[in-house]
Amino acid sequence: MSEATSELKPEGAALQRRLGFTDLVAYGLAYIAPIAPLSTLGFVWAESNGLIALTYLVGGLCMLFTANSYAVMTREVRSAGSVYGFAREVLGDFVGFVGGWLILLDYLLIPAVVYVLIAVALSQLIPGVDRGVWIVLLVLTTFCINWFGVKTTSRVNIFSVIAQTAVVAIVLVAALVALFHGQGAGGLSIKPFYNPEQFSMTAIFAATSICIMSFLGFDAVSTLAEETKDPTGKTMGRAILTSLLAATALFVCTTWILGSLMQGLVVKDAAAGTYELTAQRIAPWVAILIAWTYAIVVGFTNALPMQVGVARMLFAMSRDRQLPAFMAKVHPKYGTPWVAMALASIVSCVVALIMRDHLDELASLVNFGALLGFLLLHLCVLVRFGLQKRSHNILLHWAAPLVGMVVVGAVLSGMSKLAIVLGAAWTLVGLVVGIWLAQRRNLSSSAVS
Repeated sequence: MSEATSELKPEGAALQRRLGFTDLVAYGLAYIAPIAPLSTLGFVWAESNGLIALTYLVGGLCMLFTANSYAVMTREVRSAGSVYGFAREVLGDFVGFVGGWLILLDYLLIPAVVYVLIAVALSQLIPGVDRGVWIVLLVLTTFCINWFGVKTTSRVNIFSVIAQTAVVAIVLVAALVALFHGQGAGGLSIKPFYNPEQFSMTAIFAATSICIMSFLGFDAVSTLAEETKDPTGKTMGRAILTSLLAATALFVCTTWILGSLMQGLVVKDAAAGTYELTAQRIAPWVAILIAWTYAIVVGFTNALPMQVGVARMLFAMSRDRQLPAFMAKVHPKYGTPWVAMALASIVSCVVALIMRDHLDELASLVNFGALLGFLLLHLCVLVRFGLQKRSHNILLHWAAPLVGMVVVGAVLSGMSKLAIVLGAAWTLVGLVVGIWLAQRRNLSSSAVS
């Protein structure tokens, strides 16, 4: 980071180092959400032609390369900006801004996805209340909890992970009982992994482009780099990989069991696929349990780390004068970037209200920003270690990022046209703003000299 940039940082814009390995893993898993596959079960089932467990396995393997690149870069660049911080350090201010702009599409919109999911769940339970009311209540609740600092949020994250895992365990045990009582495939089947009559790589990548959203969260751990007790980045790297591997194992197990139970089921509404499956094949009380879990546990806890992640991204970019500097203000008592958090909450709320009846399109748009950010992340690893440091670690610093770029490109090719068009428009706006910022910096440098 240049001296000129450092001089521009708002005074006192520093976060407090309070988090350990357990806090980071809890944050990552709470962001990912152990219950996440249930939210898009119907969509992934339809797109993958029933090969839902294979889709989540492919998704986990895809993200493993990206998690490795995050772990490598967090030891090299320890700032709160995630991909933005990495790209700015390795590739310069302009590319850094573009990277931050791309990943913002993910971080700004994924809380909106959660708010809509909870509104859908609550509409199953209390149909007389408009979804917009639930969305506003969720936003206000998460903002108030996050206001009191990242350590308070961490305690809620640990509770959230335990509660969600317990509910998933109950659902899976009930599903296994139903399976071995003749429901679905009548037992665990290989069909959720492979069915020659339904297999299509095009379908798998199309489904993976949806299920990738379930894994997003391990990457957001990197936004807490300046709040981690270990300043070397090693603890953060281990936490990122641990979060992803734990989530992948749970997701594949979940979709294998539920995919076996779904055999022969005709899903009428993909958004409510989980509720249809559990109500018809297990018992209505299971569908109600899942709905209440989304409404209470996920709704009032899972949005917490998402709000934290986007606030740290805005904070880092504002502190570096890539966005308006007033967003870099830190609360003197609680150590939270409260202005950035408030603005992020407002944006997420507005998007959720607008897109509350278009969940699939909103999810695809989130994934577009994340995947382009991942491409830039892999490029940072190649440039820093491969080209600048001439690393001889072929596996970590050459092969992993190259394979990661190929895999991310393949997943992008399976996205919907609407997501690509809207994502491309967001990228174009970011390029224009980035060029304007670069020209402004050049003018400022000329005036100083």
